[in-house]
Amino acid sequence: MTTVPPPTSVDEYIADFSSDVQVILTQVRASMRRSLPDADERIRYGMAACMLGGRYALHLVGWKDHVGLYPVPALPADLEREVASYRTTKDTVRFLCCDSISANLIERIAAAAAAGRSDTGRSWGLHSVGRSVTMLAHA
Repeated sequence: MTTVPPPTSVDEYIADFSSDVQVILTQVRASMRRSLPDADERIRYGMAACMLGGRYALHLVGWKDHVGLYPVPALPADLEREVASYRTTKDTVRFLCCDSISANLIERIAAAAAAGRSDTGRSWGLHSVGRSVTMLAHA
């Protein structure tokens, strides 16, 4: 039996999936990178992760028929309403491969998740992505 070595980069991680999942992972990754331009990408616990200030901000995980973001904390009420149909547990947001995914929504989720892991969100170089981040930065 041949053992496949685990991926050592996010590019390798994405390449291990079917083409339909790769497309979604690539789109979600690009949205996260726009929102978290100072984040370092790495593989953490076998998953793609965005790291900010030496801590994880958000994991991007691919599955056979969906893509997940973990952990996504409780979000501001208006953003939480937009995310509600994608929530599967209190800290998981899941997008089916057949879903149309809003890049702006991913950007706002990533920014809000990162802001929730710092005092103001500003120390990690977040870009403003609509009104939700502005509200978080002043909350």
